[in-house]
Amino acid sequence: MRGVRVEVDSASYTYADGTDALHSVGFVLEPGESVGLVGPNGSGKSTLLSLLNGLLAPTAGQVRVGGTVVQSSTLSEIRRSVGLVFQDPDDQLFMPTVLEDVAFGPMNLGCAPADAEARARRALDAVGSTDLLSRSPQRLSLGQRSAVAIAAVLAMDPDVLALDEPAGRLDPRARRTLISLLRGFPHTRLVASHDLDLVLDLCDRVLVLDRGRLVGDGPAPELLADGAFLRRHGLELPLGLGPAPGGTAAPSARNVPTFVWYKN
Repeated sequence: MRGVRVEVDSASYTYADGTDALHSVGFVLEPGESVGLVGPNGSGKSTLLSLLNGLLAPTAGQVRVGGTVVQSSTLSEIRRSVGLVFQDPDDQLFMPTVLEDVAFGPMNLGCAPADAEARARRALDAVGSTDLLSRSPQRLSLGQRSAVAIAAVLAMDPDVLALDEPAGRLDPRARRTLISLLRGFPHTRLVASHDLDLVLDLCDRVLVLDRGRLVGDGPAPELLADGAFLRRHGLELPLGLGPAPGGTAAPSARNVPTFVWYKN
């Protein structure tokens, strides 16, 4: 198993306009763990992901990746370790060809051109996209661009994958392909998504954010089956755990939850 430990210790973040995005959030991701991050719009999910690889610095508290504190002096090391996949793949893809796009990160790390190309080819093979290497990213479908954006991060050989709405706007076939792809990765993973069925498929554990506060942390099958808890925090039951035909609750929705509640 690969991956490293990620520790978020009482992390808060306030934007320049005074907006409080995160309030004393704390949790640990163990090496190789796959964890979902859910919450309504504006709950702080994207902000939290940005703290993990240093795109933003906490205004209070601390983030550590593999024991290294995320701060200005360690950004080069942290960004080698934490690969952030943006919600919109077009925010990551800008080179003339797929191969150049995926090789761009390794080149910036100082890899020789031949080594960077070899990394890019391995990463594209990992996401089943070697047939796209000479294509323009702008000519690809959204599902193809999403896979290439993940390959661009994999080519950096990270220990942690932080994914922001990885299945957003994908059609059902592309979504299934993405789920199968992500299941096969051994990295420590934090998957932020409104798609609770995807989280249930990919993650053993779930963190729930609401208005910048961590309000729940526990096993995905139990936490995501508690409809009352989810509704209190602007969420709905995953479709797979919703009412069965005839209006009765699905059996898994009646389990007694064992997850942790946090006071606001």
